[in-house]
Amino acid sequence: MSERKASQVQARGSLCRGRREFLGAGLLGAGALATPFIGNAKASAGRNMKLQSLWTEDTIGYRTFKRWCESVVELTSGEVGFIPFPGGSVAEIFDMMTATSAGVLDGMHWVPHYAAVTGAMPAGAFLTSFPMGLPHPHQWDMLFDSYGGTDLARELYARHGLHYVGHVHHDMNLIHSNVPIRSLDDFSGLNLRMPGGLVADCFEAIGARTVALAGSEVRPALASGAIDAADFTGPAMNFDLGFADVSKYIVMGPTSTPCLHQPVDLTIVVFNQGVWDSLSTATQDLLTELVRSFSMQHFTAHQEANIEAWSQFAAAGVEVTRLSEQDVDRFRAIALPLWFEWANRDPDSARVLSLHLEVMLNPAVAYISPEDIEGFELKL
Repeated sequence: MSERKASQVQARGSLCRGRREFLGAGLLGAGALATPFIGNAKASAGRNMKLQSLWTEDTIGYRTFKRWCESVVELTSGEVGFIPFPGGSVAEIFDMMTATSAGVLDGMHWVPHYAAVTGAMPAGAFLTSFPMGLPHPHQWDMLFDSYGGTDLARELYARHGLHYVGHVHHDMNLIHSNVPIRSLDDFSGLNLRMPGGLVADCFEAIGARTVALAGSEVRPALASGAIDAADFTGPAMNFDLGFADVSKYIVMGPTSTPCLHQPVDLTIVVFNQGVWDSLSTATQDLLTELVRSFSMQHFTAHQEANIEAWSQFAAAGVEVTRLSEQDVDRFRAIALPLWFEWANRDPDSARVLSLHLEVMLNPAVAYISPEDIEGFELKL
């Protein structure tokens, strides 16, 4: 272990060991007890911060975010309070990064892909789920916590006056459609909502006509027939948003690969750098631990709500259609070259994809083989 790493570990342990044990005991749910008070008179005066989520009101995503925000004042013994705002209420979804950098928001719960779509940070395409990317949440934990992804993300966001606190697990993304899709060929000619960027390019490669829409615009577009199909979040979120009323089908991969295009739709918590720097080290460390806990809460809340949502979609007559194993192989053959094409447009994107490839080649992950990427090169 390097001297710098050893000193970080020692400092982190001395500041947060008691809190980590407390958080690890599972006491962050409803009715959680207050953590021991941090003896810092300046911090303990109390401070309220504005945080906006990408999720809109009346969804499992925003309800979970709101509960977490409301728990922070108690869990920090009154040092910090988070004032939650739903998506679009202070800043439009695509503008949240700019709003947080400018100090309009103190922090945000966002998705990195939008930074790639807007061009603000092309590497954002690889800081959350992408077509045929790592398919399981724990593999993304490996990427960020074991392979240096968090440090790299912090370096990239710092250039925009932002502090990347950590990643937050959510769900896979679904595709809702009003026409039956049972093979990749069925996407040809469809007007398809995608978030843009690398994801859209993969579907355009199989003949779809893609359009980028903010989340609030997806349901109306499906209802009006302006689009034939749309990618959006997981079952519980989408049922909350009324997708059962505006779509006839949910398109998924085969049982081996339920989601091809965004299997782990990772979100993030980011703060304005000046706001973050104004906090004590102890408070920063505690909030970092609270974001880790939020990831667990966010993921498990969605998975629990999904149980009922699948039944609700079935009761509403929405049919799940599945692509074939041959479609998976074909989509993988399309996606993999596009990984390298997108990564090589920007040196930082190449750095992030390089970490992904290291995880994918790990013998315990074995998601790709050296032969799969033979002939491809990253311009690091």
